[in-house]
Amino acid sequence: MKKETITEPSIALYRKYRPQTFDEILGQDHIVKVLENSIKTGNIAHAYLFAGSRGTGKTSIARIFAGAIGCTPRDLYEIDAASNRGIDDIRELREGVRTLPFESPYKVYIVDEVHMLTKEAFNALLKTLEEPPKHVIFILATTELNKLPETVISRCQTYTFKKPSQKILKELLIAMAKKEGFALDLASAELVAVLGDGSFRDAVGILQKVLSSSESKTVSIDGVLEVTGAPKGELVNSFISAIAEKDVSQGMEAVRRAGKENIDMQVFLRLILHKVRLILLLRFAKEMEREIESELTEEDFSFLKMMSGKDGAHITSKALMALLNAHSMMRHAAIPELPLELAMMELGVNNEVDMKR
Repeated sequence: MKKETITEPSIALYRKYRPQTFDEILGQDHIVKVLENSIKTGNIAHAYLFAGSRGTGKTSIARIFAGAIGCTPRDLYEIDAASNRGIDDIRELREGVRTLPFESPYKVYIVDEVHMLTKEAFNALLKTLEEPPKHVIFILATTELNKLPETVISRCQTYTFKKPSQKILKELLIAMAKKEGFALDLASAELVAVLGDGSFRDAVGILQKVLSSSESKTVSIDGVLEVTGAPKGELVNSFISAIAEKDVSQGMEAVRRAGKENIDMQVFLRLILHKVRLILLLRFAKEMEREIESELTEEDFSFLKMMSGKDGAHITSKALMALLNAHSMMRHAAIPELPLELAMMELGVNNEVDMKR
């Protein structure tokens, strides 16, 4: 009888390459410097609040900070407030903080998605934050700061995490692919970075899908398009050209083609928004031109540069606002293509009015 071989599941790249020291943290220098300085001076607060969008490194920095102040795994507690959100859970936590650490100077409690706690749970947590034991440090993490009671925020040192720039994401993705034995070209890295939407975790997750599906050690843009279902650059550029040329028919055709190719309309619009924003930056923030050029392929930069001039005169802040409105509508649209179609119609009508003036 043949013995079956069991293949162990591969470790997620985001976990495999999770930063282990402050030096490995990317894009959050404004936070790292303050935390490192507080450790050096011994000026450590009893409660921290890390706020920012998903995948920006909140829990990674929380773990690194805990390790840097001498907290060992036995004295580090991670709580997911999304599944432990009731008053009983917080009461249990309050009981736990009273006991001394096993082997560390501090017991550190990382409470992720803290905005998910119930009102009663927040009230119970607040009492502990007001008079915490000297050996306890809380690190609260949230993606929705606006949902936290002001009384909780006021008792914490708050740090706002920024989304990583496209440049940081691309360099990370290229380096990570190289460590895995793959060559990721600039165009592929740029697309994955845009699709990651400012999240390290999401961008690396997309990269893992791409690498897992690649039959070659050299990853092409076509391979990324196939795995992610993203539209080809020419289709995105066609829609942008339609705005520039006041050609509603061309814009509608680009949307129709995207739908026919089963392209995710939110992804299609996100790529359009990304390029329209760069066009306006090239037009109004000329000092950023070199930086933008370094982030794009030669072909894309040439197109966007052209659109930032006379050829793209109708690509304005109003056009960007119409696309942003379409993005807001798209999440609830019964027909995915409809918000983009409406935006194109609106821009076409506005342009016709402008021409008659």
